Amino acid sequence: MYRMREATAADAEAVAELVRARSAWLSVQGLGECADDAEEYGAQAGNPDLAVWVLEHEVDGVVGCTTHFGNEALPHWAFTEQERAEPTLFLATTFTRPNPHRLGRLIAWWSLGRAAEQGLTWVRRGTGQEQLARYYREAQGWDLLRGVERHGSNVFFLQRRADRVPELADLMAGRGL
Repeated sequence: MYRMREATAADAEAVAELVRARSAWLSVQGLGECADDAEEYGAQAGNPDLAVWVLEHEVDGVVGCTTHFGNEALPHWAFTEQERAEPTLFLATTFTRPNPHRLGRLIAWWSLGRAAEQGLTWVRRGTGQEQLARYYREAQGWDLLRGVERHGSNVFFLQRRADRVPELADLMAGRGL
């Protein structure tokens, strides 16, 4: 059984540890790493100015995290003025402990429902990994909004309409993983 809840300062080490675990997995896959940022991401869990959420398993504890931002986080170099005016939840710093259950979709799909409950139109996210952008499209139903070259690297921005995902309840209950 999984649940999403607001992160607290008590989650800092668990978040840092799952970021380190994900970083090790990324390194093995040849996709870079983020271990140097693990402590910073962990510290964000206790920051009252950030909307950090954790995915918690009833036995395994914190197995994922994400941060929700509003329109203010949409980079002007990636989104048009009109897009930046649309009510948006922007997902950032989403990490999951490596596992075979695709837990990132639970976080993403929960965020879609939360955004809909808040009356927002879009959930948007970005990634510098082309493989991850492809995964988001193919496995999670995101649409590629655009790719942007930034400081010599490509960044991919994706979006989905804010809406409840009916199968999420079963997945959160551990069914269909």
